[in-house]
Amino acid sequence: MTYILQNADLVRKETAHLHIDDRGYYFGDGIYEVIRVYEGVPFAKEAHLNRLEESSAKIDMTLPYSGQELIDLLDKLIAANELVNGLVYLQVTRGIEPRNHLYTKNCKPVLTAFTQPLPKKAAAPSAAVHVWLTDDIRWLRCDIKTINLLGNIIAKKEAADQQCQEAIMQRDGFITEGSSSNLFLVKDKVLYTHPATNLILNGITRQVVIDLAKQNGYEVVEEPFPVDVLEHADEAFLTSTTMEIAAISQIKGQLSTSYVPGPVTKDLQEKFRQLLPQK
Repeated sequence: MTYILQNADLVRKETAHLHIDDRGYYFGDGIYEVIRVYEGVPFAKEAHLNRLEESSAKIDMTLPYSGQELIDLLDKLIAANELVNGLVYLQVTRGIEPRNHLYTKNCKPVLTAFTQPLPKKAAAPSAAVHVWLTDDIRWLRCDIKTINLLGNIIAKKEAADQQCQEAIMQRDGFITEGSSSNLFLVKDKVLYTHPATNLILNGITRQVVIDLAKQNGYEVVEEPFPVDVLEHADEAFLTSTTMEIAAISQIKGQLSTSYVPGPVTKDLQEKFRQLLPQK
């Protein structure tokens, strides 16, 4: 990564700086998106930028650039860094003001973005993962993709301490989502996942998978389900921008159960890969 984006300017990483009075630094007062790039092409970029705009509206902030302007800026960043396969991270904070909980309306938002290369995905799906079931201790606006992710970080570290690749969380006895992913269960070839309420982030990969499943004849039920349903599922998998579709092989923690990656998960993994830009 040679260049980063600071507002509309490409800046070499070693010369970039952030202002001490940025509200993102003081309060986590900002939003972000992570977009996967395959063969130089940002995947589902319009959906990501639409969600960025939705998050912005939910926190009473106006984005500093239009959707097309953001696309043009990100394309310029990808080209400057010669990114072929990897991630683009972009965030918008409310802006720079002396520290005060109450922001002013004339605070000018600040955009920053960078790229991160990743190895090209293998033809076969990645190995199944172990997950750790724990309490959902986050705030009640998980639908906003805020840069304030302390609750998610605590859950992720708790999972890592138990040799698990991800945490899945429950609130009042009902499963919500992963610390950086969405969760799907499969029973009798029917998919189950938490509805897109304020209690989860409506993941872009989640949305793609739901559409893909319906297009291929699978029923998708979006409703809260209790923790004990985990023991009765035939299959379970996670979705996210970085993991794509990852089968779950074992759940540990507040409940213990295991799965074998099944035909529905494998079918959706293959169909998802067919959507990706090819060289």
